[in-house]
Amino acid sequence: MLHSVLDFLRSLTTPERLIELLGTLLTGWLGYAVLFGLVFAETGMLVGFFLPGDSLLFTVGVVCGAGRLNIALVNVLLICAALLGDTAGYLLGRGAGPHIFNRPGSRIFRQDYLRRTHEFYEKHGGRTMLYAHFIPIIRTFAAFVAGVARMNLARFISFDVCGVAGWVFLMTMLGYELGGVPFVRHNFDKVILAILALSLLPAGLEVLKSRRRGAAAARD
Repeated sequence: MLHSVLDFLRSLTTPERLIELLGTLLTGWLGYAVLFGLVFAETGMLVGFFLPGDSLLFTVGVVCGAGRLNIALVNVLLICAALLGDTAGYLLGRGAGPHIFNRPGSRIFRQDYLRRTHEFYEKHGGRTMLYAHFIPIIRTFAAFVAGVARMNLARFISFDVCGVAGWVFLMTMLGYELGGVPFVRHNFDKVILAILALSLLPAGLEVLKSRRRGAAAARD
């Protein structure tokens, strides 16, 4: 069972196998529906962190470039899927947050942590929702945490729309434009790894900045 699931996930990031999958089992609207569901699951369900978000979008762009999918329809559907997923995660966090952090004596879910999270999202929530979609795993939990922190809903949606649209459009269009380049097709695994590395770069830079600020504060 696990082997079948892993094999299916692997096929989502291999252009030839994804084209074959869309041409046999997932034809027509079923293929679009499956892609919609995968993006929704990664952004809206807390268990979707293992799904190949960036590499999937890039591969879908390659498939669109091969003429198997409509690039405009794909972008609209997947942007809607990510927005709905983030909104579901936000509402889940907003509803579950008070119950999680009201447990007396909890060392993990303390009221102090909730207060700090709320303060962080009040200051940096907009920027967080813009950048989070480009960082694997973080994009799965960012909306949920925004809900827990009770980030203003209108502010959350306005920044989330920009973050989602930028993430989906950039990744699919990179695949659409570069998928026909011989070097990319012959070194697809390496290109996927490069995309994942670039996705993690913002988080790495933030960690370095945080450490530098901490070191400067310690010296002062």
